[in-house]
Amino acid sequence: MDNSNLTLLTDLYQMTMMQGYYKTNNRDVVVFDAFYRTNPCGGGYAVCAGLQQLIDYIKNLRFSDEDIRYLKSLNIFDGDFLEYLRTFRFSGDIYAIPEGTLIFPREPIVKVIASIMEAQLIETALLNIINHQSLIATKASRVCYAADGDGVMEFGLRRAQGPDSGVYGARAAMIGGCIGTSNVLAGQMFDIPVKGTHAHSWIMSFGDEYTAFRTYARLYPNACILLVDTYDTLKSGIPNAIRVFTEMRESGIELKNYGIRMDSGDLAYLSKEVRSMLDKAGFPDAVISASNDLDEYLIESLKIQGAKITSWGVGTNLITSKDCPAFGGVYKLAAIRNADGSFAPKIKLSENTEKVTNPGNKTVYRIYSKATGKIKADYICLADETFDESKDLKLFDPVNTWKRTTLSGGSYTLRELLVPVFKNGECVYTSPSVMKIREICQQELDTIWCENKRFKNPAQIFVDLSDQLYHMKTEIFNQLHSRT
Repeated sequence: MDNSNLTLLTDLYQMTMMQGYYKTNNRDVVVFDAFYRTNPCGGGYAVCAGLQQLIDYIKNLRFSDEDIRYLKSLNIFDGDFLEYLRTFRFSGDIYAIPEGTLIFPREPIVKVIASIMEAQLIETALLNIINHQSLIATKASRVCYAADGDGVMEFGLRRAQGPDSGVYGARAAMIGGCIGTSNVLAGQMFDIPVKGTHAHSWIMSFGDEYTAFRTYARLYPNACILLVDTYDTLKSGIPNAIRVFTEMRESGIELKNYGIRMDSGDLAYLSKEVRSMLDKAGFPDAVISASNDLDEYLIESLKIQGAKITSWGVGTNLITSKDCPAFGGVYKLAAIRNADGSFAPKIKLSENTEKVTNPGNKTVYRIYSKATGKIKADYICLADETFDESKDLKLFDPVNTWKRTTLSGGSYTLRELLVPVFKNGECVYTSPSVMKIREICQQELDTIWCENKRFKNPAQIFVDLSDQLYHMKTEIFNQLHSRT
């Protein structure tokens, strides 16, 4: 997590290619796009996250004496190249979609315009950062959507794949919609709410459950969530919790942020029984919190069953995105700058249609319906294209080209998604706070329909190409085919 020591967070072939470019005097300025091909978890969208850590990485990108000594010890790098690395700094441009924004397949999330050596070096770390945090932010968004307005707390640190994943995963989970994390270090680093209750070991360390509850309540009267399933939820845990809540009220303590947590058993059945018992005892506002290997599918199922849970603690399945453990973002060369400043488009072909890249120096516009405020489509176009919102805009599916629609002039608005982050190596972007990014994400989710958010067979947002970009791509295809 030391941002100043991530320069060698790269694959070896980035370094060997970098030396190759150096040795062949290749100083071409290129465009690389970072994008992904398929929404994680089979969903209808993803949430962009990780930009702030990427900024920190680029700012601190430099080879220390220790780095140079290690690279020299590999016996594959020449002295002149190693000397060049001593003064290496990133001097290019980076454009990115801001964190918290909804993103869709095939559109550039990050665009790098830099010398080929610089652009190549940062590929691995860029993908590592953006892929992981976007994955966890997306998973958290799905879990919070299933909770349907109830608070979701992230508490997966002990099951995360290492400290970095735990800390930055907690940050991403907050962006995706969680109300707090159990991760104290993440709370300190990112100024996000930290929350928690107590473990079964607290109960077991006392002679009886009632004494454990009463002691905890005296210590934390304004955050008294009691874990009731150590011995028997309905016969022991809830009666003892009610007894403690009653004593607190009778002693003049204002009951707030109080309630119970369950971590085992049939959560649907138990929550209904618990709600009934608490209501009858005069505690209708007591929180019923649940944990126990939850994810969006189990939460949705519990909701359908009428569970009376009002707060959810989600750990392993969120922090690891257990059912979809990789985001799948890639980083591809899209253009090389000519001597006159124009860009020569480059394309990667494949027998797999989804792996064919979009060439050129591009940007992305989001198209909104004026009538609903919802997203109509995303529109990938060349960076120098301009559009008039008062005129009709024709959209078509770039794969199934017979699928076409026309948006009437005046019925839509456009927003360019990629914003400048670095210009000539200098950072020109200031990241909002994590809680502000969380707010942005919630606003973004309001711009898509429920049909796009459902977990099974969600409706997809169209990602279309402009006419100009589509014809450029087709022309390149034809030129390549004519050579074979």
